[in-house]
Amino acid sequence: MDRPLDEGYVRRRRQRTVAMTAGTIIGLVALIGLLNAWLRPGISRSRVRIAAVTEGAIEESISASGTVVPEVERVLSSPVDARIVRIIRRAGDELEAGDPIVELDTREAELSVVRLDQNLAVKANQQSRTRLALARSLADLTSRREIKALELESLRLQVERNHKLAEAGLVSKEVLRQSEVNQARAAIELKQIDAERVAAEQATTTEIEGLDLEMRTLRQERDEAGRQLDLARTRAGAPGVLTWVPAEEGIAVRKGEVIAKIADLTTFRVDATVSDVHAGRLRVGLPAEVRVGEGRLTGSISNILPKIENGIVTFSLRLDEKSSPLLRSNLRVDVVVVTGRKERVVKVPRGPFADGDGSRQVFVVSGNVAVRTAIELGLASYDDFEVVAGLEPGDRVIVSDMRDYLHLKEVRLR
Repeated sequence: MDRPLDEGYVRRRRQRTVAMTAGTIIGLVALIGLLNAWLRPGISRSRVRIAAVTEGAIEESISASGTVVPEVERVLSSPVDARIVRIIRRAGDELEAGDPIVELDTREAELSVVRLDQNLAVKANQQSRTRLALARSLADLTSRREIKALELESLRLQVERNHKLAEAGLVSKEVLRQSEVNQARAAIELKQIDAERVAAEQATTTEIEGLDLEMRTLRQERDEAGRQLDLARTRAGAPGVLTWVPAEEGIAVRKGEVIAKIADLTTFRVDATVSDVHAGRLRVGLPAEVRVGEGRLTGSISNILPKIENGIVTFSLRLDEKSSPLLRSNLRVDVVVVTGRKERVVKVPRGPFADGDGSRQVFVVSGNVAVRTAIELGLASYDDFEVVAGLEPGDRVIVSDMRDYLHLKEVRLR
């Protein structure tokens, strides 16, 4: 017959069964938790950038790329058709006012100046001879007039004497009449001499004035030829840096062709380019910021080129600090043009999660979970986006690129 089991044994067996059952249950719970953690997508916090939503002012802006260039660049062109005999200075050389740059063959220009000098001398000689001829003519007319005046006076006295003699019956009326005719003829001849003198003076004055006009024209041509000859010596008009000269000696250059460029490296401007999609928002006078590494310079748009090439708009900035030590020629810089401003808005730092205004899906961080949330973005500045709807100040948002997770409602953060 069966004997009853020992109570201690039964108790130990029951405890072992309970312990095994509890262990199995705990293991199943742990396994389910692990499976749940493995099945729910997650991402490491170190792989994403989380930013806080804040409140404050925002400036709408356009980002562009720019290049620092000298504000003033003087262009020297050839004043004559010539040949480059010698290149005296090379690109990159610093120049002082009066320094020679390029030597041109100026023999033809020099001959032109000599010819004009000779023409001037000929005209001056012709003018002198005209004045001498007038002086001789006036002297001759003066002598003739004096003689004729004496003759007229003699005839006048003869007429008076004949009148007295005629009254006394000593001369005939015919003799008296002849003396009166002779007096009248002499008076007319005297007037003719006076008229000849006036005509000679007027004719000579007109000729001299014509010669004066020709000489003034020749002097202007000679001065211009001399100026062109002086320019052909190609000297720097002010201190600067030579940025370009022809590469070879002996080449021919036409009148008006550029033979040197000199930049003033004490003041600068920025030439910037941006996509033509922003062309309608650009205006002369808009404020802008130039970012040179960690440095910041302010300025404004001074000029917008009307021509669009390959979808690119080019514009220039006038800097408030044109001589800043941050600037150097051909330096690449970032340009931010401010097109609008709002004083009090909800904003979030810029990031790859969005590329402009409109509706967006972002992940808002809550503890260890990031929840997908629909938001509306407005103005975009260089650093921030305006949040029109969907977020409040204090929210924390993933601003990294989360396109691979947009099909999920939430993402676990590890």
